[in-house]
Amino acid sequence: METEQFESLMMYALVGGLMVFMFFIIWDLAKTSKAGRLGTAILFLGLGLCLFAFLAKPIITYIIETARDIHG
Repeated sequence: METEQFESLMMYALVGGLMVFMFFIIWDLAKTSKAGRLGTAILFLGLGLCLFAFLAKPIITYIIETARDIHG
């Protein structure tokens, strides 16, 4: 396995693990503060938006590259 492949794989694996941990932190914060349904939804929307952006970027990049027939 090449170094670049390993780095790419580990970035997604370790950042994915960090995202799961951040999900747990947000959930625990909502639970300990007794935020309720609306408060929990707002916490996940506000604090979890960066998680969505990290997941959406490769998907959007793939769609654009496929549409423009870019091979990278």
